Amino acid sequence: MARIAEFRELLFPLESDRLAPWRGVDALTFGREMRQHPFAGRMISGWEAIADAPFHGLTCDGHCESGLFALADEGAPTAGMVRAAADLLSILSPDQNRQLRYPIDAKEWRRWSNPEFLFNPNGLRLEDCAEPIRAAILRLIEASLSADGFAKARGCMKTNAFLGELCALPNIMNEWSYNFLLFGEPSPDAPWGWSLYGHHLVLNCFVLGGQMVISPTFMGAEPNFIDAGPDKGLRLFDAEEEGGLSLMRSLDADKRRRATTYAAMNDPAMPEGRLHIGDQRHLGGAFQDNRIVPYEGVCAAEFDARQRRALLDIVSAFVTYLPEGPLVAKMAQVEAHLDRTWWSWIGGHGDDDPFYYRVQSPVVMVEFDHHSGVWLNNTEPAKCHIHTVVRTPNGNDYGRDLLRQHYAQVHPGKTPGRD
Repeated sequence: MARIAEFRELLFPLESDRLAPWRGVDALTFGREMRQHPFAGRMISGWEAIADAPFHGLTCDGHCESGLFALADEGAPTAGMVRAAADLLSILSPDQNRQLRYPIDAKEWRRWSNPEFLFNPNGLRLEDCAEPIRAAILRLIEASLSADGFAKARGCMKTNAFLGELCALPNIMNEWSYNFLLFGEPSPDAPWGWSLYGHHLVLNCFVLGGQMVISPTFMGAEPNFIDAGPDKGLRLFDAEEEGGLSLMRSLDADKRRRATTYAAMNDPAMPEGRLHIGDQRHLGGAFQDNRIVPYEGVCAAEFDARQRRALLDIVSAFVTYLPEGPLVAKMAQVEAHLDRTWWSWIGGHGDDDPFYYRVQSPVVMVEFDHHSGVWLNNTEPAKCHIHTVVRTPNGNDYGRDLLRQHYAQVHPGKTPGRD
C-alpha cells in the first residue's frame, strides 16, 4: 500500500488519456462533460433521483428521534460573523448579490457536492470573483470557524490546488474551485447561514443567535501531504487517522472482531449498494440527507474509561472547526450520548493498511475513509487519499431541527424546507 510520501509513484503521466483530454477545459465545461461520463454520469443520475426528496434527516432506522436538540445560547461568534457578512455584501454588485443569496430554508442548502466536477453551479464561484470578494468570503468563513478549523479548510483548498498542479489541470482543480452561498439575512438573533462546496471541501454553517450547527461537512485530500512549493510540509487528517487506528488497536480481540464489519476494504461480503461508485465506503456523502444508517460494530458502553476518552477525542478532531463555545456544547452533547455511541471498522489495522471507520450516535456521525485514486492511479484504497464526513443525525443537519423549533416559536404553522 502507498504511504503518504509515496504518492508521486501514483501519478499519471501528464500526456496519459486520464489527464490530457482535459487540458485547458474550464470547470463548467468539465461538469457538463461529466454528465456523459460512464463513471460520473451514473453517480450524477443517482443524485438526481433523490435530490428533491423532502428533508427528513439521517437516521439509524428511518425514524427521527425527537427531543435531542434544544435552542440555547452556546456562545457562537455571531456578532463577528454578521460584521463579516455585511462587509461582503457591501462590495457585491446587484447581480452578484442576487447570485449569492437564498431564503433560509432554500433547497439549495442540500445541493452541495464534493467531486472536482461542478454539478450544481449555485451561488458565487470563488475562482470567478475578484480578489477583494474572495478575501471577504474567506473573512466570513474565518469568523465562523475556530482557528484550527479555518486552517484545516484552507488546507483542503491548498491541497486541491497542489493536485491541480500535479495533474497540470489548474482550470479544474485550484485554490478557488468552490461555490459560496448565503442563506437568510445576517442577523444577531434571526436564523441565517452560509455554504461552501467544491472538491474535497464542503461546509454548511447555520447560525441562530448564539447557537450554530456546522454540518454536513466533507473534508478530504488527494494527496493529503504537500511535498513541494510554498505550502510544503502541509499534512491533513493525521489526528483522525492516528486516533482511529490507536483506538482500534486498543480493543481486545473479541471487541476488535465485532467492531470489524468487513475485513477488506472492497469486501466480497458487502451487499449490493454498500460500496458506492464515488463515496466508496462512507455513507453520509452528498445527497444522503435522508439515508438510513443502522448502527454497526461495538457500542461504547462496552469501552473502558481510556477507550471512551479516545472515542471522544476522535469526534473532537472531526468537529474542531467549531468555535470554542459551540465546540464545548457539541462535545457535551456527544458525551451525554456516549452509551448509545457505536464504533465500526472496515479493513486492517497494520501500519500500512488502509481503513474506514465510523462513530455514530443519535447526535453525531463521523466517517473516515482511505480511498482509491481518482487523479492518482491506485485502483485500491491508499493512505494518501482521505475522505472525512460529519453529519448531525435525527434531523439537525443544516440546523434544520433548530430552525423548526424557531419557527414554532416565531412563525407557528410554518415548516422549514417546504419550497
